Amino acid sequence: MFGNYVLIFVIVALLITVVMYKIKQNKEEEVKAIEVDDKTYTLDKMVKFVKKRLDEITKINLYDIGLSEEELNRRKSKKYELKKALKGCTYGDVNDKKYVKELIYDLLSKEYGVDETNISKAIPFDTPSLLTPQDKFDIIIHEYKKNFAYEALTEMIKKYNLAVLKYVSGDSKPCYVITPDEISDIYEQENFELAFNDKLEVVVQRIYQQYKGYSSIDEVRDMNIDGVSGGVSGLPESFLSQVAQTDSDYLKQALEAKVPRACDSIWIFFQGKSIRLAFLSFGSESELKRVCQNIYKYNNPGQLSDTNGYKINEMKDGSRVVVVRPSMSETWAFFVRKFDVKRATLEQIVKFDGKEETIELLKYLVKGARIIALTGEQGCRKNNNAYGND
Repeated sequence: MFGNYVLIFVIVALLITVVMYKIKQNKEEEVKAIEVDDKTYTLDKMVKFVKKRLDEITKINLYDIGLSEEELNRRKSKKYELKKALKGCTYGDVNDKKYVKELIYDLLSKEYGVDETNISKAIPFDTPSLLTPQDKFDIIIHEYKKNFAYEALTEMIKKYNLAVLKYVSGDSKPCYVITPDEISDIYEQENFELAFNDKLEVVVQRIYQQYKGYSSIDEVRDMNIDGVSGGVSGLPESFLSQVAQTDSDYLKQALEAKVPRACDSIWIFFQGKSIRLAFLSFGSESELKRVCQNIYKYNNPGQLSDTNGYKINEMKDGSRVVVVRPSMSETWAFFVRKFDVKRATLEQIVKFDGKEETIELLKYLVKGARIIALTGEQGCRKNNNAYGND
């Protein structure tokens, strides 16, 4: 009699084990199974896949899988490292960003099935006429980074003399701007030949900047420049919605004239000059809002709310960041200032005739511990603290 109970218990235990194994196997097959259609390899679909997979990896209960102690500890360590990187990359940590991008690269190449035949469905690498200005810029920066690292943007601007005053159609005065046509001309002149891994890295960067990065300015922010701003010019969405209710003709004229919106406003500070990147855009106010809500959060400075409409903080690399939001401002906006004091020299900053005497005077004023007042308009390089290099 006792033997029958033991036999029944063993059979039930085996059945439970088989059922649990089947459930686990089905879940794994669901994760691996990807329904392929015409839109499978578009950026939007791949962003959704990456979000889902990273969410699964960080939330999986490792104790339910039945791993050995050694494998459990290894998986726990990887899970913790990924969680830390996903949090750190939103603060501007380039090492965490690199880690997350490498993981996305592996997910797309090994699980999602991205290969040479379908990668051009995400970005039309093989058809230059279909590439957007942002596509071309992403490719240019990727290729320049191979040789110049974080000096890539500086080298591009210097090589093609982009930091000069120029007239743009519709403007009565010259301004500092880099236009989509200039980016297209640079892309044609460079005539890059991209290998598959280069194409995939460009796609990974685009996915990363939509998922955890700072949208269109993600790579620009990492460059060795004086700063970057967004949402600081152009028509705010609140104004456009108000005009739509009162004067639809004016709104139609503004749209036809392609008047820049606040979400199209991206500026960089380069060697004391404010240069508008007319070829880049956040695309929508919601994307600009997402960037503003993430870019200031290093060391938890508090919540940016309607009652507290601005935040001043630092990023992980020491950059100063200021973020504002409605109703304190007309639109969401941010200012990032990067203080590259180690690279700045007096000879680089002081460029007018007779600068040698001025530099010598500054040196002796500092050595004599004299009080010095530095004044000037925004962007004239006061914050470089030039006299402190000696």
